Amino acid sequence: MLWIAVAAVLGGCGSGGIGPAEGGSGGLDRLRKQAHDALARYDKAVLDAGGRQGFVPVGDLTGQLGDWEPANGENKAGLASGRVVAATALPAAPQPTGTVAWDNGVSQTVPLISAEEALRQLIAAGAGDCGGCAPLEVTGAKLTTTQIQTTRGRATVPAWEYALKATAVRVTRVAVGSSAIVKVTPPSWDPYNAPGGLAIESATTTVGSRQLTVAFTGSPNPGNRPCGADYSTEAVESANAVVVIVIAHRYLPGETCNAIGARRTATVDLAQPLGERAVLEVQQGMPVTLMIAA
Repeated sequence: MLWIAVAAVLGGCGSGGIGPAEGGSGGLDRLRKQAHDALARYDKAVLDAGGRQGFVPVGDLTGQLGDWEPANGENKAGLASGRVVAATALPAAPQPTGTVAWDNGVSQTVPLISAEEALRQLIAAGAGDCGGCAPLEVTGAKLTTTQIQTTRGRATVPAWEYALKATAVRVTRVAVGSSAIVKVTPPSWDPYNAPGGLAIESATTTVGSRQLTVAFTGSPNPGNRPCGADYSTEAVESANAVVVIVIAHRYLPGETCNAIGARRTATVDLAQPLGERAVLEVQQGMPVTLMIAA
């Protein structure tokens, strides 16, 4: 996702998005189709989770406590690639269910998985190659909690904390059963037909509001300055989610500019208050972090 956002910045003088000079109505129509496809994938993910979208994590379910020591420089790549093995038997969950608790006081009962199953998921989530690095050896596990971002704000969730051989670093993995997690599968990446648009990174709203403020990487300058851009937005909505399209209005199409991006924000109007719906970015249709103020 970060690479996609950077590519959008580099490809448009640091402004990103789709504007009249980047395909006109045809470019916008393409983004609207991407948005509808993303909503269809999200609807399927909700159905696969039993029709309830209460717990929708944003980002990685694997965490790290502490920093790698100088002698363990390869461990970062090893963890990212899923090169982890259990050096001992790992415990089962001490009870069948646990609780996900959001910062606003709302909670949800969820099924728990064993430390062994959570480790299998951690390994399966690995990506890339660590160049033949030695595997990280798990020497023990305990059930605890961790904080993660979700489509409904920050939540405290059950997690397994793993001890590792020859390091003080601990690794965590969310201990919630897959049946209770809405997991969105993005489309396969095709470098010759890459998705268009500018991916928002987060969204904020207030309870009952029909507006979202979205954050993204765009031009450092406004549209009345060289290499600058102003931004407008459009929402494509369903009963389960909202996809936000960001439209760039550039100072001058085709300018040669430095590839420098800055955090920009824009407001989008919804047909109805967000409620418990997720907010998705338009490129891959993945959920973004949502902050809800009272």
